[in-house]
Amino acid sequence: SSGINAEWPLRPGKNPVPNTNNNQSSQIIIPQNQVGRKSDIYVLCVSFTHNVTAKDWYVALVSTTVETANPEAELEPGMRLLGPVSEKFVSVSDLYVPTENGKKDNIFISESFDATTHFETTCEDIIKIYENITGEPFDFTTLDKKLEEFKNLTEG
Repeated sequence: SSGINAEWPLRPGKNPVPNTNNNQSSQIIIPQNQVGRKSDIYVLCVSFTHNVTAKDWYVALVSTTVETANPEAELEPGMRLLGPVSEKFVSVSDLYVPTENGKKDNIFISESFDATTHFETTCEDIIKIYENITGEPFDFTTLDKKLEEFKNLTEG
């Protein structure tokens, strides 16, 4: 399958995504069933407060999984949520998945980034790779202890 992304540098001023209380960032997920699709559409807007743009500018990303022969039109429900834009960049990318889990040859390969803007599937993929490498599931309960140890090392 393929994913499509469209990125826009948005004009300076208030947050260009209406109904977001002028927050400096926003994330909107348009459910597939609301737009007659098999895949959700993701809208992400970030700003200078994230050190990704010049002051008072915003960058928006609209993405989804390609389902038709006209991928750019598939982004339209997300694009309609944005205010005026200065430029638009559109790219369609193939999505790749490894053919093996890496256990046999010790070569561990991640999947391509998909259309999601919140990195949930990427995190799941990393956790899966960790388990393939170590043979054990990742133990999240150890994080608090390790973070406290790191904090003590860096402060003391």
